[in-house]
Amino acid sequence: MVEPSFYYGAMNVNYGFTVGLSILTFVISAIVFQLSLLSSFIPFVTVLILTVRLTIRLSRIIWINLFI
Repeated sequence: MVEPSFYYGAMNVNYGFTVGLSILTFVISAIVFQLSLLSSFIPFVTVLILTVRLTIRLSRIIWINLFI
């Protein structure tokens, strides 16, 4: 059984991925497509919802590979 601290560590890695993905989405929507702050919120939320499973799995893989 995996100990609970494994999931806390993976959660921190996932937080980093989510922040990076959020910044990237905001920059692309604001600079490339020239959307306003309120209009760039829609692609921001859409990208985060669509990639939640990928970021969770990727963060678990990265966290376990740091120690094993």
